[in-house]
Amino acid sequence: MILGGQAGNTQKELEAKIVKNIIAIDGPAGAGKSTVAKLVAKKLAYLYIDTGAMYRTVALAALRKGIDVKDEKALTDLTATVKIELKNEGNNYKVFCDGEDVSTAIRTPEVSAAASPVSAVPGVRLHLVAQQQRLAAGNCVVMDGRDIGTKVLPNADCKIFLVAKPQIRAERRWLELKEKGINADLATVMAEMIERDERDSTRANSPLVQAEDAILLDSSDLNIEQVVDAIINLAKEEA
Repeated sequence: MILGGQAGNTQKELEAKIVKNIIAIDGPAGAGKSTVAKLVAKKLAYLYIDTGAMYRTVALAALRKGIDVKDEKALTDLTATVKIELKNEGNNYKVFCDGEDVSTAIRTPEVSAAASPVSAVPGVRLHLVAQQQRLAAGNCVVMDGRDIGTKVLPNADCKIFLVAKPQIRAERRWLELKEKGINADLATVMAEMIERDERDSTRANSPLVQAEDAILLDSSDLNIEQVVDAIINLAKEEA
């Protein structure tokens, strides 16, 4: 199923429905998963878990320690010891690594490039998936990433596979970097994104793939609010 238009339900109709407890949002880089997931969680008063930020944090820690992204043992050992915290502070969602706020540091092109191979390491995934599943246990959750609906939370009540055209995704990521004061070339961002798509979708361990029971939502021609409304509608079912 492909969605690409505004949700039509009124607020009154939404309130008359029952919200599903676990919402899994998967998709490629730049599709808007984190931005949308945060807003959906805020509107529903759910716990938001940014799994991509967790892998980026491990990648950042590895780069700082000079660990090769191909050194699986070193990366696995690092993941077992690094302390990752996800916190809502007012309207800001912050990521901490061993007590340091790394919310901006994990969004640089260098960390983005390292995050994909790091996230493919079985030992890294083993540690982080266990953490993610513990966070989701017993909570109403919105979780986004690459394999939430297929591997992390395969029994999620509502699964969304969020996509957008490559050019649009690249422009979104470029603008995001620009707003954070990070200089980046749009063509380079586009090339790196396409390369990451290829790595993420072809890796042997937990590749990026749409779950069979996930709903495909194309955000190419939608604004953020329209995507959020569409997901909230999909996350509700008739009583």
